[in-house]
Amino acid sequence: MLHISRRQFIYGSVSALGFGSALTSLLACSSSNSPTSQALPDDVQLVQRFPQVLVPGEVRLPISLAQQSGIITTTSDFKFPEILTAKIVDLSNDTVITENVSVTLYGAEIAIPYYPFRTTIEKPGNYMLVVDGGPQDGAAFSVLEREQVLVPKIGDALPSFDTPTFDNAQGVDPICTQSPEPCAFHKLTIAEAMQLKKPMAYLIGTPAHCSTGTCAPALGQLTNVAKTVGDRATFVHAEVYSDQAATVVAPAVKAFAMTFEPTLFIVDANSKIIDRLDAVFDAQEISEALMRAGVATS
Repeated sequence: MLHISRRQFIYGSVSALGFGSALTSLLACSSSNSPTSQALPDDVQLVQRFPQVLVPGEVRLPISLAQQSGIITTTSDFKFPEILTAKIVDLSNDTVITENVSVTLYGAEIAIPYYPFRTTIEKPGNYMLVVDGGPQDGAAFSVLEREQVLVPKIGDALPSFDTPTFDNAQGVDPICTQSPEPCAFHKLTIAEAMQLKKPMAYLIGTPAHCSTGTCAPALGQLTNVAKTVGDRATFVHAEVYSDQAATVVAPAVKAFAMTFEPTLFIVDANSKIIDRLDAVFDAQEISEALMRAGVATS
């Protein structure tokens, strides 16, 4: 992987916002049997906000909502349901394998709110997330064999790697594309951070080339969490590209076999990956993941 274009690099959202996959256009509505879910307006569509790198076990399926005019943001007049409930359908036999998967709204502090559904799927295959009171044909996704996915996964040990730092940028210029100042998460390599035997949050993302969609908001949300957590955890950020023009893939991407961004690895004190937040996440979800890694976040 010597060169990856921007369009090859992102999965799971709307191209107008800098994401590569097409919008999942789902217009037919179904009735809801769940007392917690709220029916969506007829013209609402589901937008997949996750890359297709899922493996058996717990899967995270964040979705956002859109209408014909585009993805719905926090500045719109749309009233987001506080809770959505969904079911999981096995497409090999059209069987519902999980019902009543509920989730609250996240992302109130970022441009595009989202619903991060989580469920457990035991075997590889093709599936569909169908939201109660929403489109009948839901968001389709695949679960792959674990060995097919090269990106480090939940349960793996985080690979030790000397990420670029302020002291040794390894040819990455700029070391951080956050504007106007680089973030503070480039003081240690992840290899050095692992030696501290603390939980860690490791972000791979490029704020300058994904300022509206997810990368810049993700780094901002991580910065807010870091201020709350202090030295109870270590925070590291690595850029996606080695150059300002975004033509050369950075070392961190190659080392972790990344094919999408941003991703946040949440690691416990023993360097085990406790959670991996792909594509979209906010301060609340980061804090919840750090708590699972053993960090008190307040």
